[in-house]
Amino acid sequence: MSRDGNEQGRPAGRPLPPRLDPRAGRPARRPRQDAAGRAEHPAEGRSPGRRSRRAAGAARVVAGALSVLLLAGTGWGWYLGRVAEATVNRTDAIPTAGNDGTGNASEAMNLLLVGNDSRSALTEEQLAELNAGTDSGVNTDTMILVHVPADGSRASFVSFPRDSYVEIPGYGKDRLNAAYAYGRMNAPDGASEEEKSAQGSQLLVQTISRLTGLQIDHYAEVDLLGFFELSAVVGGVEVNLCEAVDDSYYSGAVFEAGPQTISGADALKFVRQRHGLPRGDFDRIVRQQVFMAGVLRKILSEDVLLDLGKQRALVQAASQSLTVDKDLVLLDLAQQMQSVTAGAIEFQTVPNVGTGEEDGKSIVRLEDEDALHAYFADLSAEPEPEAPATTEAPPTVDPSTVTVEVYNGSGTPGLAAKAASALTAAGFPVGSTGNAASMDHDRTEIRYAAGDEALARTVATAVPGAVLEESDDPTSGSVQLVLGSDFNGVGQAVTPAPPVAPAEAADARTAADTTCIN
Repeated sequence: MSRDGNEQGRPAGRPLPPRLDPRAGRPARRPRQDAAGRAEHPAEGRSPGRRSRRAAGAARVVAGALSVLLLAGTGWGWYLGRVAEATVNRTDAIPTAGNDGTGNASEAMNLLLVGNDSRSALTEEQLAELNAGTDSGVNTDTMILVHVPADGSRASFVSFPRDSYVEIPGYGKDRLNAAYAYGRMNAPDGASEEEKSAQGSQLLVQTISRLTGLQIDHYAEVDLLGFFELSAVVGGVEVNLCEAVDDSYYSGAVFEAGPQTISGADALKFVRQRHGLPRGDFDRIVRQQVFMAGVLRKILSEDVLLDLGKQRALVQAASQSLTVDKDLVLLDLAQQMQSVTAGAIEFQTVPNVGTGEEDGKSIVRLEDEDALHAYFADLSAEPEPEAPATTEAPPTVDPSTVTVEVYNGSGTPGLAAKAASALTAAGFPVGSTGNAASMDHDRTEIRYAAGDEALARTVATAVPGAVLEESDDPTSGSVQLVLGSDFNGVGQAVTPAPPVAPAEAADARTAADTTCIN
């Protein structure tokens, strides 16, 4: 992330007032120097798609926003919001074309979170501690689309594998993490670092918009150092590993099995590991999601809620290493998310069909465009408004006017006769009885002719929970009662069917989930 220009990359003309400056009285960070004492400038690293040793920092963005919202309605929250707005870096990330997917007519929001692998701000000691290697410059290895509905009731985080094989506008098919680098290369000669970064961000936004069919409203980017500092600010994050891991050579990750609290260098090693994991990069994505979930739980805990110093430190750290688009108002985002709970924050991985190889490169093949557009349309659909409550009971009729035919489909001999006798005692005239065409009904049904809904509801008062079904079988003015294996007798509710678990996307889990992972 660029630090060219004025301090911390703030646009000219927006100096931070001394009364709001969170760094007042603190010396500025010195740039690294070579042996001759000259300031070093990191190589730009133009190779798109170049494999780098990655860092995942998108949790940083969420933490910075949520720390503001915790006290958004108080003077302290307003102050923190002013500090964040005054210190955060800005970039022209939202393109004027190629971002024309499904828009948000309401106040719903689609935010693209990006973590880059820049090491330009790290000292030699930090590079060694993090096992982070050298600076590769421009690759983006964490890309997450966040959708927050207008009512702020939930938040959906969808991760995109860096090796997703996608169409990059103007460049054809390539891995997703090449889009940012291609965009930087497309900047005109003589462009500043800020202009190059903006071009990279815009092409990445266009790529994600085309892939999802959604309009991307806002953009936020964080670098490696920001991630390194985050976990220390919140006092460590709890994670839970199913088995011990030892990836000393690559990421430096060495962890025991079970729940444990990690921070600093260990946190970065935790989210960078992919070697030695059963599903490689897919498990690395789950690690990132679990770490973000742990950060969110920590922010919502009393340790942070009641500690104004931690809140200030969190906002300071976030704003110093965070770059957002020109129009994103952090306090507005925080206020929109203030009712979200950990259980209402869901993490998923974009639908895919597994790994493969293309042009000698390892790739992740995503579902086809129609399937992805349908998935994201469903993800971003606004909740259906609840039907107004009614206190009026649906109309019924006198039982003596309802003729009931009873058919046994339960497989229990003699059940139709017993039910018919009980219905007669309850005042219903009973017509024919016998066995149903099939004896393996697992649910009791009340079948009625069109226009006889009131008759069917009257029978349902005697067999609560039975399924009402319009049918051509009964004659008008009569009702058929087909007994299933759930039937418990006239006057008693049927046995309820077990709930059907909803289908979930790959690796779907909420921020409240603390079960173990790879």
